Amino acid sequence: MNDYEFSRKTVEILREIRRRKPLVHHITNFVVMNSTANVTLAVGASPIMAHSHEEMEAMAAFADALNLNIGTLTPYWVDSMILAGKVAGKRGIPIILDPVGSGATPLRTEAAGRLLEEVPVTVIRGNASEVMSLFTGGKEIRIRGVDSLETVDAVRDGAYATAKEMGKVIAVTGEVDFITNGEKAIEVHNGDPMFGLVTGTGCAATTVVSCFCAVEPDPLAATACALGYYGLAGEEAARASKGPGSFQTALYDALYGLSEEAMMEKLRIKTIATNP
Repeated sequence: MNDYEFSRKTVEILREIRRRKPLVHHITNFVVMNSTANVTLAVGASPIMAHSHEEMEAMAAFADALNLNIGTLTPYWVDSMILAGKVAGKRGIPIILDPVGSGATPLRTEAAGRLLEEVPVTVIRGNASEVMSLFTGGKEIRIRGVDSLETVDAVRDGAYATAKEMGKVIAVTGEVDFITNGEKAIEVHNGDPMFGLVTGTGCAATTVVSCFCAVEPDPLAATACALGYYGLAGEEAARASKGPGSFQTALYDALYGLSEEAMMEKLRIKTIATNP
């Protein structure tokens, strides 16, 4: 696709989200439950946050997408994710994994690996250090807490090879987002540094990907369009805000009110050459 085709696709997916209002089941972390629920609503989907083992099968049975986020991880929650993920996999609904802090501690790295082994994840969205941990086993990763010290460029080849080996879409977000399924690769050039001053903005990006995947059968296109839309909303929010506090509020407003004309004019999403 070229820029125009990606822009048109983004508009079409967003229209479909707002027509269908898909239910996105989040098994996510304490820090971002409220903000990711608000982001889901601003996009036009419906959020539900549920973690109890006793309702995982029932919840996954009627959701349109499953969002798994290991940000405030416990073994109990990993089991919840696997229970929900297996039902979601049988139903064929998209499963989006955010391996928050993978590479920082053995618990997180091992949990991400276990989820990828036992759950048919559709899309992985992480920062450069988190994605690098998936193909190095967490060894020699430069990460501070959940913040990446690696660059997107440093993990492109590894992400491409890992996506091809796993048969999944991998999205590495940063100054320029890199998305690949191991056959094709896409860059997203929308975004703003203000994202880095508000907690949970990476988790919110994964939420937007989940909303888009809930209605679009091509996870590569859905992920690229979602990140372009989210990045452009961040640009608009930064222009309207005075700092991190007002940026968060402005981001909700931008996700809700971003015009189709702005998306057609300002989205910067492009297919790029890949490794042979």
